[in-house]
Amino acid sequence: MPLPFASDALRFAAPLAALAALALFALGPWAALPFALGLVVVLGFFRDPERVPPGDPRAVVAAADGRVTDIDLAWAGNELIPAGPRVGVFLSVLNVHINRSPADGEVVSLHYVPGQFLNALRAESAEFNESNLIRLQRGPHVIGVRQIAGAIARRIVCRVRPGDKVRQGERIGLIRFGSRTEHLLPAGTEICVRVGDRVRAGETILGWLPADSTTRGA
Repeated sequence: MPLPFASDALRFAAPLAALAALALFALGPWAALPFALGLVVVLGFFRDPERVPPGDPRAVVAAADGRVTDIDLAWAGNELIPAGPRVGVFLSVLNVHINRSPADGEVVSLHYVPGQFLNALRAESAEFNESNLIRLQRGPHVIGVRQIAGAIARRIVCRVRPGDKVRQGERIGLIRFGSRTEHLLPAGTEICVRVGDRVRAGETILGWLPADSTTRGA
């Protein structure tokens, strides 16, 4: 049975559990309480619930839990991702921080960029903050998932490598302690969320890819 939290939690949880046990036996329950509360917070942050993706080949699901903070239907694109809609999702420290693949496909490249740690609520954080771009090939379409560190988040974890084949909703990484995730979608994608919507990684449909031979009729 898989653990209900990401394995990254162990490096933080193990010392807290040990300190709580030592404090309990040496000084009593009240001394152990701060460490026990810290342990609960850590396990809560790294929780990793199962998700059931919609399975529709045209659906693009959220890569992160959180709130939609901005939608740019005319994002200009760059040398890595063609122009198309961009959907930004902010993850607070209370959200699940596991990133999931928005669609079936193959990871074609990763692009890590060091940078600052501005407030991830701000759209400009995508330009200046530390980030990691995952480029996913889905038939003729290129989909980008950009993991962006925030003012509190200082560690981006990427679980995939170029050449990996991923399924819609599959775990692909996480960002520790508050962050932003951007979805860079192909031109013609029909966006079906609005700013302010709450989304769940691997389940909430952000939009529908244009119909083609890889997405039609499945």
